Amino acid sequence: MEQLKYKHLFEPIVLAGTLFNNRIFASPTGYQDMNRFCDLPPEAIAYYERKAKGGVASVALGELVVDSKTGRSGTHHVPMDDPNSFYMLCRITNAVRMHGANCSAELCHAGMFASRLSGITGEASRGLAYGPVDCEKNGRIILGMTEEKIWEVVGQFAAAAQYAKRAGFTMVTIHGGHGWLLSQFMSPILNTRTDKWGGPDIENRSRLAIEICKAIRKTCGPRFPIEFRFSGSEAYEGGFGIEEGIAFAKQLDGYCDLLHVSAGNHEVEEVFTITHPSMFLPDGVNVKYAAEIKKHVKTPVATVGALDDPALMEEIIASGQADVVEMARGLICDPDMPLKARMGREDEIRKCMRCLACFSSLMSQGQFYCAINPQAGRELEARNDTPPMHKRKVLVAGGGIAGMEAALICAQRGHDVILCEKGPRLGGTLLCEEQVPFKEKLAEYISGQERAIRKAPIDLRLNTEVTPEYAARIGTDVIIAALGARPVRPNIPGIHLPHVKSAEQAYVTPEQVGQEVVILGAGLVGVELGIYLASLGKHVTIVEMDTKINDGGNDRHVRGVKVQLKKYGIQLHFETKAEQITEEGVLCSTTDGEAVFTADTVVYAVGQQPLQKEGAALAGMAKEFYQIGDCVSPKNIMNATTQAYYVARNVGRI
Repeated sequence: MEQLKYKHLFEPIVLAGTLFNNRIFASPTGYQDMNRFCDLPPEAIAYYERKAKGGVASVALGELVVDSKTGRSGTHHVPMDDPNSFYMLCRITNAVRMHGANCSAELCHAGMFASRLSGITGEASRGLAYGPVDCEKNGRIILGMTEEKIWEVVGQFAAAAQYAKRAGFTMVTIHGGHGWLLSQFMSPILNTRTDKWGGPDIENRSRLAIEICKAIRKTCGPRFPIEFRFSGSEAYEGGFGIEEGIAFAKQLDGYCDLLHVSAGNHEVEEVFTITHPSMFLPDGVNVKYAAEIKKHVKTPVATVGALDDPALMEEIIASGQADVVEMARGLICDPDMPLKARMGREDEIRKCMRCLACFSSLMSQGQFYCAINPQAGRELEARNDTPPMHKRKVLVAGGGIAGMEAALICAQRGHDVILCEKGPRLGGTLLCEEQVPFKEKLAEYISGQERAIRKAPIDLRLNTEVTPEYAARIGTDVIIAALGARPVRPNIPGIHLPHVKSAEQAYVTPEQVGQEVVILGAGLVGVELGIYLASLGKHVTIVEMDTKINDGGNDRHVRGVKVQLKKYGIQLHFETKAEQITEEGVLCSTTDGEAVFTADTVVYAVGQQPLQKEGAALAGMAKEFYQIGDCVSPKNIMNATTQAYYVARNVGRI
């Protein structure tokens, strides 16, 4: 028998007498799409089940609150003190466990950040909130917990754990990090109590967490694993560092069965993309915290953050940096990652681009939609999918993001597929970014799609432009036009000067870009290009007519972008209109009058013009016709892959 390539990663581990089949855990993720009674829909069951089906050892449900009155940070959390949640949770745990995975309940209490939001509108609330001490936070009065209240909270965690166990959960994860209640008690900055529950003594500041673990152990028994999630470092100036993380772990050692070491504090915007590493940070960026803590404790340690490469995860386990690796976005992007790695098919793994589209869509639409996995957030639909009634001959015109996805889905569904790309390579306009370090995952995705296309029964024709005459000559039942878009060249005097480039040209030949750069447009294309050029040592100024960065619906990604803009000292000028480009730079009008920004190179990144007419010219060349992606309306990768997926699924339906 062939030996496993990642033998340490797929070695079972036993926690409190419970067997976990491997070292890959799905870390806690909450689910926003629920009714006013906080019931999760069947789509949520399918979402969590899909992770178990993909081969992880454990699946955690996030944000289950132990106190629905004063422990919630918002309205979209399952209350563990409501008996009406029980049967719903049973359905989820059954769905997860039938695939051989354990199911964990993440138990939370928001503490001083409770009752801040009301409904999906996000309106401010003045609800009651408790913390370690009396204080004022953003105009709200926070009540310090009395000893009686502290013991009440201990009892609430224990009751919630018992409730979870009865509902079929085989583990609980206590959320003690990221700024929530237990980390507030742990914090030497926030917890200035003078009794046994706080102050300068780490033993006192750890007492609440330890008492909760002891109460759960007493209530649920010794063979019910307790995972404790906490920040090894808050990772910002003014927060606690790894030394406090180590001290806290040493106090907790032996009271729980798995120390889940995360990082950050949700109250600090720039730290959001450390807790949820952005594309600008390296793989496994937070492993260092778990590795350091593991040197000081006997309890097994888990690490989390920017993990989706099985080779890296194997090395983490094999080298003793951690005992368990936990994934969130990586499993949204490819829930089959564990099975693919185990089967030696790692070249098929879709690696998370860390674009944070999933997090942004969760907050805005209640679903984890993924830029490159169109089944994410639609697991129930995908599970109930039916094969096409009729086999078709399909011509896909355009080998960009949308065209590649459409061709693959059509081929998977048994259609005869011809994929034509007018250029020499697949990938479309995004190929211009393949040398950008923080777009490495995008380049890997494009390469992976290309490999899949070459393996699939697809007739690939490069250097082939699809004209109406060509389409008529080959004769197909279906045409899917995915022709893309071209950069909009703004109508500004001087736009044709030789030192003016499109964003695509600047990406492809950065060596031809001068040291002083002015970028027109602060959409994601413009600001990401600015970051790339600044990383090459160029001085970048961005001018934008609007009042803010256009995030394209991905506001979480912009948090990471802002960190990089600050890091490189990139100047942004809003409410600024370019009036004329000269040899020396750009003349602009602003709210304060005229301004001149000097530049060796001027780059325009003001949008894309869809090739709608070129696509529409193919409409009469087949009985069935679709236009998808940027040639309909230039948006983003998520829009392209989702449209392609649904259109391809529709082919042959009637």
